Amino acid sequence: MKRKPASVPAKFRDKHLLYEGAVQEVDADLDFMQRVFRKHRGRPPRILREDFCGTAKLSAAWVGRHRANQAIGVDNHAPTLAWGERWHRSKLGPHANRMTLICDDVRSVSQPRADLLCAYNFSYSLFQTREGLRDYFRHASVGLKRDGILVMDAFGGISSVQRNKETRSIPHATTPEGEPIPTYIYEWEHRHFDVINNHLIADIHFELADGSRIERAFTYDWRLWSLPELREILLEAGFRMVEIYIHGWEKNGEADGIYRLRKTFDNEDGWIAYVVGIR
Repeated sequence: MKRKPASVPAKFRDKHLLYEGAVQEVDADLDFMQRVFRKHRGRPPRILREDFCGTAKLSAAWVGRHRANQAIGVDNHAPTLAWGERWHRSKLGPHANRMTLICDDVRSVSQPRADLLCAYNFSYSLFQTREGLRDYFRHASVGLKRDGILVMDAFGGISSVQRNKETRSIPHATTPEGEPIPTYIYEWEHRHFDVINNHLIADIHFELADGSRIERAFTYDWRLWSLPELREILLEAGFRMVEIYIHGWEKNGEADGIYRLRKTFDNEDGWIAYVVGIR
């Protein structure tokens, strides 16, 4: 008789913990930003602003990298910021004063001006018109120093414009305190896509080790922006130059995680890019 899996403790059912373990790779994101900033400016960046910061895991990691680093996390969802305060900012101890969390619209914050401003996890896609996205980019530019740089991620490919579901096992996630989270399943579903206006509705679901599920833990109502559109709107918003970096591929067809500056790139089933706006 097959034994029923043990119930997963409540502390490992937190959807924010599960999201961080499945989606975020903050060290890779920070490494990339530092590399690009040094290439263009010849100095290390010190002030980072993280728009749509959610739990602000990236901001906390930035502060922990160097004693001179400062981070400003901006998000308009107070409960998620409170979660980040508890799990990330409070763990910084005496260095917590170098991390500021602001509950506000990202278009309402301009001080202090940052060396780097990032908008990760595609959250800028909530702006579904060119005018709305251009307005955000203009505000982002105002929030940067004269030599500041904006970095975003973007996704696309054949599967991105179809209804589909991607499923991955997450075996090695941990809590912010380092406690292992029982292996779980992450599901990214494109529930709706409209080719007339590139309107995308996507959901994240989780399936836990005991077979229980968290349906629609997160839902996103976005416009899927193409790389040419992002480049054009950034330039319209006043950025001087835009660079696009896309990963390569391993022989087995998996992404190699090495992001290279690209002028052209053949379409694939799916890809991730960094889009860099340079003032």
